[in-house]
Amino acid sequence: MNAGGDNKDTNADPADIEVPLAKQKCGFIALVGAPNAGKSTMLNAMVGSKVSIVTQKAQTTRAQIRGVVTKGEAQIVFIDTPGVFAPKRRLDRAMVKSAWSGAGDADFVALLIDADHGITPEVDRLLSGLAKNKNPRLLVLNKVDKVKREDLLALAAEVNKKLDFEQTFMVSALKGSGLDDFLDWAVAHVPPGPWHFPADQFTDLTQALTAAEVTREKIFLRVHEEIPYNITVETEQFKVQKDGSYRISQVIYVTRDGHKKIILGKG
Repeated sequence: MNAGGDNKDTNADPADIEVPLAKQKCGFIALVGAPNAGKSTMLNAMVGSKVSIVTQKAQTTRAQIRGVVTKGEAQIVFIDTPGVFAPKRRLDRAMVKSAWSGAGDADFVALLIDADHGITPEVDRLLSGLAKNKNPRLLVLNKVDKVKREDLLALAAEVNKKLDFEQTFMVSALKGSGLDDFLDWAVAHVPPGPWHFPADQFTDLTQALTAAEVTREKIFLRVHEEIPYNITVETEQFKVQKDGSYRISQVIYVTRDGHKKIILGKG
């Protein structure tokens, strides 16, 4: 069981990293959890850049987002999956299916649990699903800064009693504590194999997709109720200007005409 350790700049000077192909290691780790367990916050903290949007609203992440950390001889590709919950709409079902697909394709599956909430019905549902997954499992108790240590140890023991995990980590993704321990374990355990991305690349998202995700995040932060869940953002143009600034043209699709004024405002 690991705890403590401040998150450092894991991708410091990645362009300077030169590792012979024969010595390279590369593996995929899927981050799964209930909505708002802190998966996107943890991914951004480990990568050292914002690659996955973060809001207080549930089901913000719609699809699998990959963040890349290259450290020493190892490259770890993290898959930030949508939160697993009881789906009601067709989009919900697609999001949950995407989450389980990401878990099935990874070398390791890391289950994030909000330690402050403990074992909720959503966590029980995840444990049942992971029991059918044959990939090695890791337990990550997040937001540990909000919980007493004796309660954390009891929670870790209870979860491991329900399902076996290879390793348990205690982290605070928001504060960065405990993430170095997690990354060090990942570096030591990912399998040999060629890197999938250049050493200085930290996501598989294009600039256009990243811009669309940023806009969608701002809508989630400013607009409430069901409206942000029913919008789609498409980047039609992403152009780098001579002065280094960006010219971005986007289309925001809404499902109802009445939502246009709410999104765009008056005028």
